[in-house]
Amino acid sequence: MNPKRKQRLIIVLFIVFGVGAAVGLTMFALSQNINLFYSPTQIENGEAPQETRIRAGGMVVEGSVKRDPNSLNVTFDLTDYEGTITVHYDGILPDLFREGQGIVAQGDLDANNHLQASEVLAKHDENYMPPEVAEALEKSGKMPKPEGEVFNK
Repeated sequence: MNPKRKQRLIIVLFIVFGVGAAVGLTMFALSQNINLFYSPTQIENGEAPQETRIRAGGMVVEGSVKRDPNSLNVTFDLTDYEGTITVHYDGILPDLFREGQGIVAQGDLDANNHLQASEVLAKHDENYMPPEVAEALEKSGKMPKPEGEVFNK
């Protein structure tokens, strides 16, 4: 083989392997950081993966918030009015967190289908609801009416 051709072949192979390694590393990094959204009904039905970071959203069930007096541990139920899951969170909850409000929790499902949350996000005003939560509630037909809503007839 001609030395010039051999040199070109080696350069092309290095480029192909380099691009392949870069694509592989990028895909690995993206798969580790992907956060898929699941409704409580989907989690109850076993559609959500175990021990993988997910986001779950819905309404906090009235009377379900239980706080540990000796730590920051909080347990509450999350519902889309069809299914309900239990969320465990160890940390300071957002100021806007309260029962009957829409939230999104990010974390891992344990063997009991309880969400071990690493982050809890609450809505930022009375009329806002995270898009994923609103979509899940609309699918279940249980979308609550905003307070003070005026209907045009």
